[in-house]
Amino acid sequence: MARNKHPEETVNLIVDVALRLFLEKGYERTSIQDIIGQLGGLSKGAIYHHFKSKEDILVAVTDRMTEESNKMLADVRDRAGFTGKEKLKTLFMESVNRPVQDEIFTVAPDLGHNPRLLFSIFRETVEEAAPDYILPIIRQGISDGSIQTDYPEELAELVILAANVWMNPMIFDDSLETSYRKFMVFRQMMQGLGLDIVDDELMTRLQELTAIYQKNR
Repeated sequence: MARNKHPEETVNLIVDVALRLFLEKGYERTSIQDIIGQLGGLSKGAIYHHFKSKEDILVAVTDRMTEESNKMLADVRDRAGFTGKEKLKTLFMESVNRPVQDEIFTVAPDLGHNPRLLFSIFRETVEEAAPDYILPIIRQGISDGSIQTDYPEELAELVILAANVWMNPMIFDDSLETSYRKFMVFRQMMQGLGLDIVDDELMTRLQELTAIYQKNR
């Protein structure tokens, strides 16, 4: 039956099964054979026709899980009645409070030992997240006076790289204590730039996500 599906349906089936298994067993403990076993007769060759490796499947799973987040980011960016600084703070809060974040931090592998996925994060952060979501907000903030900088492109990259990479425990396998210290430095850095966008609520949520990752490693 699986062989009769259209390619898009087959890909969706693989991603559906992989997502469920990653959530149940964790990424590292899920094998390609585990995925095959729940695909209703789909062969290993058919899987590799669509995905080169388990890492490729994880990328597709993560894309599925973050699709809603991209819509949220665009909504915050385009929201009326907010200053640029208010949008930036809202974007951070809504990003970390999405329920899907718990799932991402549950299934994700140690990215520090997964260079392919790590490079994907760097590329997506610099080439997509910074210019598409952060930079327009910073430019608005410059226009409305809520953000002061002569270097909007660089500030956009700095903010998102610090948040998505430097403070990401999935990359550096940070303990709760190390994560907290990084969060505090990030908070002080933002305040020094006139961006008091990291409050206690955000700090608490970031700690919760770190604890979820450490628990499920």
